[in-house]
Amino acid sequence: LAVPLDCTYRGPHEDQHYYLQEIQTQENYDSYLEQELYSPPDTTKQKKTPQVPQGPRERQKNALKMISRRYKTSHQNYEALPAKSSKKKSGKSKKSSEKAENGPEPGNGVHVAAREYCPPLGLENLKLTDFQLHASTVKRYGLGAHRGRLNIQAGVNENDLHDGAWCAGRNDLFQWFEVDAQRLTKFTGVITQGRNSLWLSDWVTSYRVMLSNDSHTWFTIRNGTTDMIFEGNTEKEIPVLNELPEPVVARYIRINPRSWYERGSICMRVEILGCPMPDPNNYYRRRNEMTTTDNLDFKHHNYKEMRQLMKVVNEMCPDITRVYNIGKSQQGLKLYAMEISDHPGEHEAGEPEFRYMAGAHGNEVLGRELLLLLMQFLCQEFLAGNPRIQHLVRETRIHFLPSINPDGYEKASQVGSELGGWSLGRWTQDGIDINKNFPDLNTLLWNAEDRKLLPGKFPNHHIPVPQWYLSENATVAVETRAVIAWMEKNPFVLGGNLQGGELVVAYPYDMVRSVWKSQEYTGTPDDHVFQWLAYSYASTHRLMPNANWRTCHTDDFHIKDGTVNGASWHTVAGSINDFSYLHTNCFELSIYVGCDKYPHESDLPEEWENNRESLVVFIEQVHRGIKGMVQDGQGKGIPSAIISIEGVNHDIRTAADGDYWRLLNPGDYTVTASAIGYNPSSKNCSVDYEMGATRCDFTLSKSNLARIKEIMEKLRKQPLNPALLRRKYRARSRLRPT
Repeated sequence: LAVPLDCTYRGPHEDQHYYLQEIQTQENYDSYLEQELYSPPDTTKQKKTPQVPQGPRERQKNALKMISRRYKTSHQNYEALPAKSSKKKSGKSKKSSEKAENGPEPGNGVHVAAREYCPPLGLENLKLTDFQLHASTVKRYGLGAHRGRLNIQAGVNENDLHDGAWCAGRNDLFQWFEVDAQRLTKFTGVITQGRNSLWLSDWVTSYRVMLSNDSHTWFTIRNGTTDMIFEGNTEKEIPVLNELPEPVVARYIRINPRSWYERGSICMRVEILGCPMPDPNNYYRRRNEMTTTDNLDFKHHNYKEMRQLMKVVNEMCPDITRVYNIGKSQQGLKLYAMEISDHPGEHEAGEPEFRYMAGAHGNEVLGRELLLLLMQFLCQEFLAGNPRIQHLVRETRIHFLPSINPDGYEKASQVGSELGGWSLGRWTQDGIDINKNFPDLNTLLWNAEDRKLLPGKFPNHHIPVPQWYLSENATVAVETRAVIAWMEKNPFVLGGNLQGGELVVAYPYDMVRSVWKSQEYTGTPDDHVFQWLAYSYASTHRLMPNANWRTCHTDDFHIKDGTVNGASWHTVAGSINDFSYLHTNCFELSIYVGCDKYPHESDLPEEWENNRESLVVFIEQVHRGIKGMVQDGQGKGIPSAIISIEGVNHDIRTAADGDYWRLLNPGDYTVTASAIGYNPSSKNCSVDYEMGATRCDFTLSKSNLARIKEIMEKLRKQPLNPALLRRKYRARSRLRPT
């Protein structure tokens, strides 16, 4: 049923109990009370003699008189609808003089405060619950008020329970979308979007803004004598910000659509800008507000600021950090990386290498800032003597690449948080999605398996990059080529690429094996290891395993404790995760760190607390499984030796020094080391539940053929070629007389 708008105003003497309640509520705000309840002395009048202090009843009566007088002389942009028009006309001349003296005035119990910028209340990042969102009518449940959140995305199948906006049940002027802040809040602006839909075009082109403290008596933002009409959207995806002429303090805010796209319906996605007023008496709220004790730089950093911050961290911890770059973006910005290790700049035999990447999509900014915060945190904690961090730094070579796509970030940062929509800055300067720009090695592997070419004629690991991909004419971003070269140069064991827009950890494969399916669970030969790695991050995150936490958009990942197989979610060909697994030794996962891709700066401390422990725990997982050296009889390391696990159809290779690391879950394994020219060697290795990889070394002896070749080379003679001998024998046979 449609609920008609209640835009009437009851004068202060008609509802005195309402104003009494409002005055008593405001008594907690001492500084605010001084501005609102006391006006400057009038020097034109005769000075009054001091009076005896008033009792509570007298103070309440005088306060009511003051509010009544201030209502009659309220600010022109914030007049409530008057009960009698004659009263308004009689006080018009007096209103202008008092406005200049006393500043903005409140109307209908809603207070006007000094202008200031306020952050989003939290519709997009889910700080506001579904119970705080209300609407006049809804078209159906999937288009209810709980779907009216900025940048919310519709499901794959529209017309389901997860559609892309709030849509009113009818198209008329009596529809509204309401937000209950649950406390007095200083509202400063409204951001609106249309409906996220592939097929439909629905958005609101203009609207009114109304406020209330009890959700019954409403005050409309006015422009002189008429309601102020705010311009809405002209299409469905680009957010539009409208700032209120002056900040207004209230609890409830409503958006009342006045016009909409002529071929569409009333549909909106919304974010509200507002500053919650302090309430020292609300102990429960203060106790549950997220705070951090870490002294870090909680702000958004543009390209120059990011470079400067990395330099500052390097200067703070010069013995354990190194700043370098892996290449340049399309617009010539260097792709800066930082290494944290006890011997920066060199690979230590036996020490695993780990990497974090972020910003493949330039508008997914939270991952970038989390890595910058993590750099500072590790440096500070190492200097402070934190034994956990010191052990991690001394036993691991850690790399950070905070911005793979700096061009996209610069584009998104120009409009800032909340106004970039879902995709501005996502792609590189030349329009390429880096996350889907790597070679598709899955198809090559699966075709070889179908033709039964494994393991002899086609490798199950370190699959080479196709030649067509290496050509200059291939559609490959320069950033992607730089990342591939970085992957091949360093023997990474484990990695995570931080993304945004969801709250889940996705593990490979990301591409479905069935040709005609878009969603299908497709696990790797190391599926159980990947499940554990994903769970190690998600389980230590503050929100991912919380079944009571609302889903970001459509998918409920709490069923799997905040983890998902990438292919079962949505298929992606040429992803970072699949390429890393099939082309290198590195096990890579995608970590989606928040529903809001570009959170407001004020949300960074809480997001850091949500992810801090998970970020450290995930690095520690690089020390699970087995590790060791593969050497020859003289103790020299054998590079590119193959490490095979019985029952697991995926091998890895040793690094240049002959050292290796193989991620495995706890259990007993038969491990085989082999190399060209050497006899293979096998042994049983056990992996414990305790943190720390099991040492499993191999010494390989040269094969007979290798020994013969070595002896012949020493004697400066060429080894006999069997094929050449056969040809010579056949030629002699033909020359013999018959």
